[in-house]
Amino acid sequence: MLRSEKKIGQNKLAEDIEVSNASISYWETGKQLPSAEAIFKLSQYFEVPADYLLGLIDWD
Repeated sequence: MLRSEKKIGQNKLAEDIEVSNASISYWETGKQLPSAEAIFKLSQYFEVPADYLLGLIDWD
């Protein structure tokens, strides 16, 4: 959702947080869960708390 809202492609996100394109796809389709390190990178990248990414809190 964050990626789409900011109009960032999977390839760009993968490059920016240094993971594979497949990882982004797997996370988004629920085939795989991101590692703690990836969650940390995503929270920094999108400037949201990790708890938001984990679905533990709402964030506006």
